[in-house]
Amino acid sequence: MFGQKRLSREGGIEIVVKELATRMVKKGHEVTCYNRSGHHVSGDEFDDTQEKVYLGIKQKFVPTIEKKGLAAVSASFFAALYCAFGKYDVVHIHAEGPAFFCWIPKLFGKKVIVTVHGIDWQREKWKSGFASKFIRQGEKNAVKYSDEIIVLSKGVQTYFEDTYGRKTRFIPNGVTRPAIRHAEIITEKYGLIKDSYILFLGRLVPEKGIRYLLEAFKDVKTEKKLVIAGGSSDTDEFANELKELAKGDARILFTGFVQGQELEELYSNAYIYTLPSDLEGMPLSLLEAMSYGNCCLVSDIDECTEVVENKALIFKKSDVNDLKKTLQEVCVRADAVETLKRQAADFICNKYNWDEIVQETLELYRRAK
Repeated sequence: MFGQKRLSREGGIEIVVKELATRMVKKGHEVTCYNRSGHHVSGDEFDDTQEKVYLGIKQKFVPTIEKKGLAAVSASFFAALYCAFGKYDVVHIHAEGPAFFCWIPKLFGKKVIVTVHGIDWQREKWKSGFASKFIRQGEKNAVKYSDEIIVLSKGVQTYFEDTYGRKTRFIPNGVTRPAIRHAEIITEKYGLIKDSYILFLGRLVPEKGIRYLLEAFKDVKTEKKLVIAGGSSDTDEFANELKELAKGDARILFTGFVQGQELEELYSNAYIYTLPSDLEGMPLSLLEAMSYGNCCLVSDIDECTEVVENKALIFKKSDVNDLKKTLQEVCVRADAVETLKRQAADFICNKYNWDEIVQETLELYRRAK
């Protein structure tokens, strides 16, 4: 597998690759992950981690040019090259950009599977210039050269059929029911207790709709805090813009990138979780939030509404006024919030089971021509 940065919580793709790979290893398969070299968003202490085997997964770190726009391209090129010459039955590529190089392992007789985690060229940071052209060509190369394409939503499945006449396989992401954590670290670090805050957790990028969330929340009358948890992507420019927008409201808190017990406590003790995105692939953070029994408030994009069905609150995408109105209502309607909380975990864990998804993926490997 390649396309991920490394086996971490750095982003949704990284989580998916780790979940798939660890379970496939447990089933007796040999899995090699080609990871990027270089900086890790979790901190400098992770940068030198070059373990050759991690949870039974073989890890190889490929040469990576650490310049904006070149890290993913260079790492994907070398990963594709190494996969082409390796003794592998299947090469599984994650995301449209890395799929640009799917013809290389295909040329050497490998079965090639591409998972499209979202229509990446639509993301704000990649809408123009070289990156946009590269990712769009990656999408086209996936259509032309891959044996199978996996998509994570029905909307993306329709897009490939309408745009290219290419049939794809819908295999969503999964989630595992977690253990609930009492507030300890988050109380000590941020003064947060159970049900005292609204949580956003994800990468700080424009398409996540965080601007709307901040604008809406500043006009909501509540003593609850708004916690923005997550690291920036590539640069801190957008994160700094968000902090500037939040100035003057002491209820808004930025934690930066979180993981481990702190992450688990944030999920476990939120009053509600919100994902106001304009664009998603299949939001793993939303699955995770529901698995912790959270009442969720999401934008009405298909990628969110397909996940939550009628088990969450929904507002109009990009509509600050509708988001503000819904936030105000949930802050005074604890009974409605509690009803959705009680339904969330059972619903999501039964709907998206990792073990079933891994089995379906392995069957797709076997069927690929």
